[in-house]
Amino acid sequence: MPTTVANLPRHVREELAHRLRRTKRGFREEDVQVVEGPLLKRAVGASALGNCMEWFDFGVYSYLAATIGKVFFPGASPGAQLISSFATFAAAFVVRPLGGLVFGPLGDRIGRQKVLATTMIMMAVGTFAIGLIPSYATIGIAAPILLLVARMVQGFSTGGEYGGATTFVAEYSPDRRRGFLSSWLDFGTFTGYALGSALVTVLNLALTEDQMLSWGWRLPFLIAGPLGIIGLYMRTRLEESPAFQQQLDEHEKSLAQDSAGSEFKTIVRNHWRPLLVCMGLVLLYNVTNYMVTGYLVTYQTETLDRSSGFADVLVLIGMLWIVLLITFLGRLSDRVGRRPLYAVGAAAMILLAVPSFLLLKSGGTLAPILGVLILSTLLACFAAPTAATLPALFPTAVRYAAMGIGFNIAVAAFGGTTPLVTEALVNVTGDQLMPAYYLMAAGLIGLVTVRFLPESAQAPLHGSQPMVGSRQEQRELITTSQDLYRFSQERSGTR
Repeated sequence: MPTTVANLPRHVREELAHRLRRTKRGFREEDVQVVEGPLLKRAVGASALGNCMEWFDFGVYSYLAATIGKVFFPGASPGAQLISSFATFAAAFVVRPLGGLVFGPLGDRIGRQKVLATTMIMMAVGTFAIGLIPSYATIGIAAPILLLVARMVQGFSTGGEYGGATTFVAEYSPDRRRGFLSSWLDFGTFTGYALGSALVTVLNLALTEDQMLSWGWRLPFLIAGPLGIIGLYMRTRLEESPAFQQQLDEHEKSLAQDSAGSEFKTIVRNHWRPLLVCMGLVLLYNVTNYMVTGYLVTYQTETLDRSSGFADVLVLIGMLWIVLLITFLGRLSDRVGRRPLYAVGAAAMILLAVPSFLLLKSGGTLAPILGVLILSTLLACFAAPTAATLPALFPTAVRYAAMGIGFNIAVAAFGGTTPLVTEALVNVTGDQLMPAYYLMAAGLIGLVTVRFLPESAQAPLHGSQPMVGSRQEQRELITTSQDLYRFSQERSGTR
């Protein structure tokens, strides 16, 4: 459909009208950035594939949490082993904000591509190292200490990963398709989870428990080495568009006069409202994310006493369902808006969390599958629009650094701690529905956050030129802007 004033969403018309009032004319060719198709596909594909490699590692650790607890904390009770394993998992998220504070401003100075390549190789090294650590029976207390160090390397690198990848893809994407194209990042995330979980599932089915405890658990971590090389290759092939490079150069000039500390203070002082919105959305997404991907397997095996094979396959079904849904929902967010998708998902979370866990607890096969599919659908509703929504909260000059602050603080405080806190609550209260109550609280916070979320679907990013995918779209937008400017002039002239 050709772009006209009539078919533009209201918030897009208002944003364009605001820009036209500043320029005092309609757009010209130099005002609208065209992203060439091959360059766009390479940028989105390389980012998504790198993200897939990155989150393969987290999927593996989540699925092996119970086994890792037995290998590195053998003297503890089963419950304490599991909590210790999740505490080590959560420790990586403690250093994520530090990674964001380092990699965010660094990405603004030296470029997104270099930082994304660095985070990829650091993550792979940290994961590969876990597969080499001797057990507690071999080297004693040094084993869990080394595990903690490796996890913190992973967490530090991940602090610059998601904010950088979302910023990169969002700044490359045409405005009308940003939701769809950005959703491929989280498509990569859940594909990585699925690959990691499928590998662990196969190992659990093929090996005995003694073999898994002895050496089988190491195999998925050791695979991270070659996967990291593949991811690094993909990341080094990323190219930065001329428009992005121009933005980067301008940002460097402004940053040259400020230290990272002063930039942090500026972001918190001037952008605290979008920071809070960012943290609220990240809480909603990541509490759900780590509940499904990081805790459900353990919940079924340790709390519901189901076999690891059944639990692994059940959650794998949920992740494959997310992979099927996520880009469709990303495209939907471009059409109906980001806010409706978040709002419906958050309200449904409040209503369906308890029924979902009651289904999970039911006997048989179909009821637990339905429970997992409901939770996975809700997760897809939050995952699909996030990579397009969060970068749109901030202007170009502070986007990467602000994402590093808001995203990683929220993930550290609420996302990565979800398996640890939920397992502890179940152990303390004995209530097997505690995970559902935790999700309901996250849904309530998400619903309040959406109230303050500005709609950004199809609108240009703050501080960036309007982005289109073809010369035809460029001509249409130029014509539309001239019509909109003429209309606004006529209205002002009648007043």
